[in-house]
Amino acid sequence: MREVSCVLDAQAQLGECPRWVDGADGRDGALYWVDIPAKTLHRFDPAAGQDVQRGFDQPAACLARHGAHGLVLGMKDGFALLSDFTAEPMPLGAQVEESRPDNRFNDGRCDRLGRFWSGTLDGTKQHRNGTLYRLGVDGQVTDIATGFLTSNGIAFSPDDRTFYLADTPNHVIYAYDFDLAGGHLSNRRVFHQFPHGLGRPDGASVDAEGCYWTALYDGGRVVRLSPRGEILEEVAIPARLCTMIALGGPDLKTAYVTTARQKLDEAELARHPQSGGIFSFRVDVPGLPEHTYGG
Repeated sequence: MREVSCVLDAQAQLGECPRWVDGADGRDGALYWVDIPAKTLHRFDPAAGQDVQRGFDQPAACLARHGAHGLVLGMKDGFALLSDFTAEPMPLGAQVEESRPDNRFNDGRCDRLGRFWSGTLDGTKQHRNGTLYRLGVDGQVTDIATGFLTSNGIAFSPDDRTFYLADTPNHVIYAYDFDLAGGHLSNRRVFHQFPHGLGRPDGASVDAEGCYWTALYDGGRVVRLSPRGEILEEVAIPARLCTMIALGGPDLKTAYVTTARQKLDEAELARHPQSGGIFSFRVDVPGLPEHTYGG
């Protein structure tokens, strides 16, 4: 039984994309995360228990480190760079979703060669036009795959041979063969299909053994899947809307789970008053270091 605690009672509407970022010049690291509808980016220092935030004019949904102090962001319609936490975002590449007002970027992660992979969602959940994009280190944005309601759960296997992506409303996680050198995907197959009504696979991370951790939105738990897609472990979280799991801390063995409180009624908030907080527990197998955007 894992001991789960709320390390930040953030009251976020939709906390998402926790990313452990090691400190520059040997300083302690921090957990970066976003509250998408609030249009805020946060930096949480677990050692000090302090969370600082800054706002944007549009939602920021996902992020990765860029350089010593900067970040690359997936915004509503495209990508942007921050030179540091307080800087103004500078658009990067084509704003590829600008013509789709109901869409926005959602999940994203960098591969080992510094490319940022990010997917979009249809906010109405009526059109399968969610698209996976690859942002190259040259700033070029390439359409990789489409046909999703909500592209989510992007992750890479430790050997860089498998790429994972979830389509949350369809309760499914896909695996693809991944060509790291060329940045290509092939051979899509179902990695794990969750039953409807018990939680939907949202954001994810892969650990050093190649196991895939996924947060189950509307499921109140996170699940660890083997490289073959078998359920190895489930950890209950005292919040129904779990959104993403990251493996961080100095040894990469602390799990951080973001959650949401959007659309919850008073009865549900009374049962889980820390919904929208960040929860934490220790794991046995460390995570993988997050790669940096190379542009």
